[in-house]
Amino acid sequence: MATGELNPNHFPARRAAKVVQHYLNTRYGSPYRLFGLEEVLSATAEDVDDTGRRYHLQISAHEIISNRKQKCSAEVFFPRGEPTQPAEVKASCEELLQNTTAQEEALYQRYKGNHSLLSAQYIPDSQGNIEPDMMPFWHLSIAASSFIMLNESTENTLYNMAQVAQITQLETESDELKFDSLMLLHDMVSQEILHWKLLFTWSPAGGVKVQQMKQIPKPHH
Repeated sequence: MATGELNPNHFPARRAAKVVQHYLNTRYGSPYRLFGLEEVLSATAEDVDDTGRRYHLQISAHEIISNRKQKCSAEVFFPRGEPTQPAEVKASCEELLQNTTAQEEALYQRYKGNHSLLSAQYIPDSQGNIEPDMMPFWHLSIAASSFIMLNESTENTLYNMAQVAQITQLETESDELKFDSLMLLHDMVSQEILHWKLLFTWSPAGGVKVQQMKQIPKPHH
């Protein structure tokens, strides 16, 4: 793979930048805050001895819900060797972290005190539609799935969220809302749809915490 200055529109730079997006969503994603990659402004890559490759990136990040954008600096290190280790990311995009406490608290109280637990399928549906009530859970599911995409990413991958096949709220004694879910991820390189079982919690104070993630075989129809 090339070192030095990279074409920001080519795969190596864009794949590394996509990992930064997943990282931001694992750190700061919520039902009312979600990050996208607007564009890669510049990128360089260097080999670090025999241990891996480090990318230095300038990107334009996009907080999707507030439609705010910011230029961010980031570093992504892809370790080499077996077993495959997750990428290491450093990034700073503080200007995009608008206050969403009131909205999150209202959603939390609504579903924490709900006698009927949330259960939903196919977000979005086959036409790409999402019910307004389900939009926060679509955002929350992308944030939770970002833990999978960050963990699985290498220099040769590019992952997107495809669909929440199923999400079910579980009873819990803790302060968090707890969800069991089946997430469908799009592997943009192979064009495969990957099925992942994901157990996670969320609260305004604690953010998203993944308790279990497991890839499952694609069902045969």
